[in-house]
Amino acid sequence: MAADAGKLEFGAKAHVALNDPKLRANFRRAMDGLMAKRTIQFADEAEWTSLRARGAMVRANALARLPELLEQLEANCLKNGIQVHWAETTQEANAIVLGILEAAGAKTVIKGKSMVTEEMHLNAHLEKHGITPVESDLGEYIIQLAGEAPSHIVMPCIHKNKAEIAELFHDKIADQPYTENVDELTAAARKALRGAFAGADAGISGVNFAVAETGTLVLIENEGNGRLSTTLPPLHIAVTGIEKVLEKLDDVPPLLSLLPRSATGQPITTYVNMISSPRKDGEKDGPKAVHLVLLDNGRSRVHGDSELRDTLRCIRCAACMNHCPVYTRVGGHTYTFTYPGPIGKLLTPQIEGLDCAGDQPHASTLCRACADVCPVQIPIPDLLVRLRTEAVRPTSPDAVKGAGSSATTGETLGWKGWTLLYGSPLLYRIGTRMLGWFGNLMPSSAPMLKQWTSVRTKPKFAPKSLHELAREKGFCDE
Repeated sequence: MAADAGKLEFGAKAHVALNDPKLRANFRRAMDGLMAKRTIQFADEAEWTSLRARGAMVRANALARLPELLEQLEANCLKNGIQVHWAETTQEANAIVLGILEAAGAKTVIKGKSMVTEEMHLNAHLEKHGITPVESDLGEYIIQLAGEAPSHIVMPCIHKNKAEIAELFHDKIADQPYTENVDELTAAARKALRGAFAGADAGISGVNFAVAETGTLVLIENEGNGRLSTTLPPLHIAVTGIEKVLEKLDDVPPLLSLLPRSATGQPITTYVNMISSPRKDGEKDGPKAVHLVLLDNGRSRVHGDSELRDTLRCIRCAACMNHCPVYTRVGGHTYTFTYPGPIGKLLTPQIEGLDCAGDQPHASTLCRACADVCPVQIPIPDLLVRLRTEAVRPTSPDAVKGAGSSATTGETLGWKGWTLLYGSPLLYRIGTRMLGWFGNLMPSSAPMLKQWTSVRTKPKFAPKSLHELAREKGFCDE
């Protein structure tokens, strides 16, 4: 995508979404329920405060020791029989996955839920090379049928209602009658996917946490599809960002308590899967080979900044999205890129570049709702302000990809003029007097006012300053 297109796309899409009453109703209904359930789960304020402090500490510790822990993870995975691959870019990751599948002669893949594979656009890459991927998560399966990207990182089809899903199943699944009965729709998806589970040549999944101490891959889910995707096929490929590593197994329980309660208001997910090796001799199930693909894709650069590093604490619970007054009104597709909502406004500009997604840090009211509910205490509003600054005034040459791309000569000169004006009492008096005389003559379409007046009333300048009025009333001396 061209940089200029990326800058303009969010605003244009937001206007479309705000004028879609069905979309807004779908999100409002869903978000109200999610926020209410989360509130119930964390009713004990003392427990919430203590637990999230521990979660933040676990993630901060892992990031502080990231290079060391990644090497430890690789060593223990190899010891356990898991093959490890490193990818600097999404193109490299796609090539690695494709190479593994082609070497195994795989033609069909059953996929568990994975936002990293969405980041890679893996499905399209596999289809281009003659391999058929099938999403097994119900929400992901629905949007795959619809030919859409996820609108939410936990509930991909949260933007659709029952009627829309019923129509989609009727159109896309052979011999499926139209029905809005949820149980019947679920049964239809289960029936369609059952053959894919049984006949898949390989399974692909994401990873919630990768434990360096034991070489264990932790996957959590509610539907059982993830377990089937990683157990039935003879080959399992797990794909994850390098930031998902944890130091030790004892670090997993607090995060397992925080993540589902923050995401869906559940005390814990239905399934917690811990994969430490391929099938061993004498075992009756499990893949014969397990591969782990560790993707960087700009994460090392984020990690290198001591402040922005906190972005990588994220455990993908989406609580920030569920409480964001912007996301809940415009939906995930407005953000264009893989990760929407507050965490997307942080991660996307750092991965894709401020020259490509520089508008996203501005798509926030800075109300701090996201920071208040983040289970690992990511200071999202503070980091958004940092990115806004980087967009016009880089703090260092290597700070953020695309830093300084939003700076313009006119704006730079404007701020220098503002500094000069407010630094001199004489110039300030002359400037304000001239605005009082001539400021209201400027049309709303004037270049310097156009962006402001597109959504606001044109400012009206008083003909006399407060000091002048005070002097006329005798409240102060000349």
